[in-house]
Amino acid sequence: MDDVDPLEQYLHAARALVLADLAARDVAQADVVSLVEDAVTHRRWWVEQWPDGVQYVAGLVAQDVQDALLERYGRWPICPVCDAGDPHALDVEPELGPDPHWVCGKAGVTVAPVGGLGTGALG
Repeated sequence: MDDVDPLEQYLHAARALVLADLAARDVAQADVVSLVEDAVTHRRWWVEQWPDGVQYVAGLVAQDVQDALLERYGRWPICPVCDAGDPHALDVEPELGPDPHWVCGKAGVTVAPVGGLGTGALG
């Protein structure tokens, strides 16, 4: 019998997706991984309060890590689409929804699903 809590499965999947993106951009150092763990812990509480939001966890963890990185280190992940102008970060869309993707808001282009920065042509 499988006793794995579905909530924990979603949280572990979200952690794995964000860690894959961090590794794809060579920023998965221990202190950054700690930011992922903090985000997962925060979102565990959040989804316990709102169980119907479990399908949004991956995108929210990605946004939480992105915000924490901005505060400590700078923009992440940098847009691989735009060559001209100031470097800018990709955004997670939808902000609160299932199937989150990294998108370039300036070019209006979907770059990769969350967890897929290392697998796409632009990754």
